[in-house]
Amino acid sequence: MKLLLDTHIWIWHLIGSKKLSHKHRELLEDDDSEIWLSPVSIWETHLLIERGRLPVNQEPSEWIKRTLIEFPLKEASMTFSIATRSREILLDQGDPADRFIAATAAEMKLTLVTADKRLKKCRDVKTV
Repeated sequence: MKLLLDTHIWIWHLIGSKKLSHKHRELLEDDDSEIWLSPVSIWETHLLIERGRLPVNQEPSEWIKRTLIEFPLKEASMTFSIATRSREILLDQGDPADRFIAATAAEMKLTLVTADKRLKKCRDVKTV
């Protein structure tokens, strides 16, 4: 299965959070899963570290580089069509990061792995 991780799912997996559901954990550990991440998630993670909401013992960029080596995944590039789709997607909230992530999943035909109830309601995106 081709999966796009929402930012919180990626972080929860990396830090071993109990918030990560059993189903999501199984998908992430399945050798048949093709796992993708948006650059928007890197940006969001950097902000969380800077603001002290994700405590780590390294500079944000160093921590992110290390985690990308430890848990390799595919980069879902930002494209013109994704940027356009982010404004057209039927999502009942305006968070730009969520819009870009949802649009990436829709445009690349990836299943979005999320615990976000608003994203799960989005009919334009397949979620799990």
